[in-house]
Amino acid sequence: MNTDIENLFNDKVIGHPAGLFVIFFTEMWERFSFYGMRILLVLFLTAPIISDNPGWEWPREHALALIGTYGSLLYLTPIVGGWIADKITGYKWAVIIGCFIMMLGHAAMVFETPFSLYLGLALLIIGTGFFKPNMTSMISEMYKGKESKKDGAYTIYYMGVNAGAFFGMMLCGYLAENIGWSYGFGLAGVFMLLGLIQFWLAKSLFGQIGEKPSKIHKVEIPQDLNEDEPFENFEKSEADKLNPFTTLDKILIILSSIGGVLYLFNDPLSKIGNINLLPFSIGNMDGSNVTVLTALALFLYLIISRISRYTPIVRDRIIAVSVFGIFTVFFFAAFEQSLGSMTIFARDYTERALTGSSAMIFKVIDLILTVGPLAIITWVLYLLFKKTFSKIPYSNIILGISFAFLWYVVYYKINNEFSKDTTEVPATWFGILNSFFIITLAPFFSRWWESKYNPSAAMKYGIGLMLLGLGFGVLVFGTLTIPQGAQTASVSMMFLILAYLFHTMGELCISPVGLSYLSKLVPGRMIGFMFGIWYLAIAVGQKAAGTMGGMIDKITQEHSLSTFFLIFTLVPAGVGVISMLLNPLLKKLMHGVR
Repeated sequence: MNTDIENLFNDKVIGHPAGLFVIFFTEMWERFSFYGMRILLVLFLTAPIISDNPGWEWPREHALALIGTYGSLLYLTPIVGGWIADKITGYKWAVIIGCFIMMLGHAAMVFETPFSLYLGLALLIIGTGFFKPNMTSMISEMYKGKESKKDGAYTIYYMGVNAGAFFGMMLCGYLAENIGWSYGFGLAGVFMLLGLIQFWLAKSLFGQIGEKPSKIHKVEIPQDLNEDEPFENFEKSEADKLNPFTTLDKILIILSSIGGVLYLFNDPLSKIGNINLLPFSIGNMDGSNVTVLTALALFLYLIISRISRYTPIVRDRIIAVSVFGIFTVFFFAAFEQSLGSMTIFARDYTERALTGSSAMIFKVIDLILTVGPLAIITWVLYLLFKKTFSKIPYSNIILGISFAFLWYVVYYKINNEFSKDTTEVPATWFGILNSFFIITLAPFFSRWWESKYNPSAAMKYGIGLMLLGLGFGVLVFGTLTIPQGAQTASVSMMFLILAYLFHTMGELCISPVGLSYLSKLVPGRMIGFMFGIWYLAIAVGQKAAGTMGGMIDKITQEHSLSTFFLIFTLVPAGVGVISMLLNPLLKKLMHGVR
């Protein structure tokens, strides 16, 4: 294995092994496809049947119920996918399997039938389970013995994630809104296919890296770009005291899992298909709510009973992680409105038609946003070609074809827009702002975390949640003039742009540090289990986002759209204040971990 690692480091691009950039581009195409499809979903499902670009005209509540379940499952299947890769397939083959299944999922979406939609979403969920946890595991193996280079490696990888999301939402969204939904879904599938072929043809470059299942499951935390070694603060005596799962623990895990999964499927099925998997009620609560609350109670009992069996320091640190997990649920329940109610707001309530100088200014800005990043990534592609063409020529050829096609789509978009006297900003365009702001602001936040003014974990969570609430506060102000029950309006797009800015700043305070603190607070032998718990917290937040976002019509009818956004202003901001107030207690529970 060491020989394979040394061979990879012989061919460097920007100071890192060329293999990292093969992973970079594979991740970029996967994120292109994933986010390109996902940004379209709510618009396609809720678009009027009778229109120039007909959709299915689902009620918003139904569409967001489905999207909430879909988003939630995307964070649960990687727990299984990581285990399968560790025990059976190895990381490399898990990535290939995941790419192939996701490609089939994107292909199914093109047909725009109910069966193909559900089949496509199911395949994407399964494929993501194989793909998502194992790309970072490959990077982990590549950098064994070279830990000092990992921060830079994950920074590059993170840029690939955001570059793919950026171009996917921009280009898939543009084709879908201007030509037809199938073109957007199809473009996502084409790049998923090209990414699969590119990685398949380059797999020999990695030697045995990622080929054989690891005996010890070690979860990599790519978001941690600034912290020291995660487990250095644990005394050996603390980490070595075992807390095996009892029979009761295993029963509770099974029962709470079954209850949670039943709720996830029953919510959209009962609303969309009038199929109720839980046809009973207790008092005023229907079977769906009874089931999920029971599952939650069983899961909380499991966590509390396990925590109580640990030694005092480990117990306190896991309590701190659990508190941060609760904050994470609240964060994602609001933050993930970006692919739900905020996308609906962009389409139906935002003034997107521009004329005259306003149209020209937007076209120029859009041109710079599109061509600038693509030119930089193309330059990286050229550097990769120079180093690896003799070793993986066919992979490079496929990658070159991918970029030629990408440039063609960009040219089509730009040429089409500049040929018009006016322009209408696509509703999907606003989704790219999160990726753009992450790329531009991440270096500033990274410097902040490295400075003497680096806040504690609780303060970061508090700041992040308050910034998230502030972003929704901007939307509250912008929607004050929209009358009660209105289904359309023409609010300035500046309100939405500012909201995305504040939301991204909040994300940079929370997402890059949450798993980092988990890795530092939890003993190494427990990291896999707690990693799963953390993903579960995000999954709960995803489902909550869909459920709460689905209330947009009801709250708008009974009160106003500004009231709807006010909820997402006050709740995250209030939880942020609680996090700050708990800072002294959480510091004490963390026992010196910074």
